[in-house]
Amino acid sequence: MRPARPADVEAIAELRAVVMRPDLERLGRYDEHRVRQRLRDGFSPRDTSVITSAGAFAGSVTLRPSESGHWLEHFYLAPALQGRGLGSAVLRTLLTRTDASGDLVRLNVLVGSPARRLYERHGFTVETQDAIDVFMLRRPGADRGAPWVHGPIALRFEPDVR
Repeated sequence: MRPARPADVEAIAELRAVVMRPDLERLGRYDEHRVRQRLRDGFSPRDTSVITSAGAFAGSVTLRPSESGHWLEHFYLAPALQGRGLGSAVLRTLLTRTDASGDLVRLNVLVGSPARRLYERHGFTVETQDAIDVFMLRRPGADRGAPWVHGPIALRFEPDVR
């Protein structure tokens, strides 16, 4: 993973459109322009990491500070890389940091999204939900002893050299 740069916004917006399309269509909420514009409008390079695999763009994740901890946002992986443990490795890395600082982590995921299972395996529980979104919360150390803790993928953060 490396720190995001302002120039990464379009690649992330495009990946968001690809990754979210099936769930948004299922929910009757897909809008080709809006799905990209929402990312552009809220993009924060300071809080975002770009995920790379074999030197190529593979996805993104944002860990935005909030009053009560952090919000995990814009976590997208290229479809060809999903289901291989990369998402779990990214989450392990981020959650190790938030556990060390004692921070809560919140996120929202679309109703019916398979990503919800990933978050549940990492200790997130449902806080509330509506017809579109499931809002989840993870307390520090919520997944201690989970079977994925010592998985095979290690991540490296590249320093911010801006």
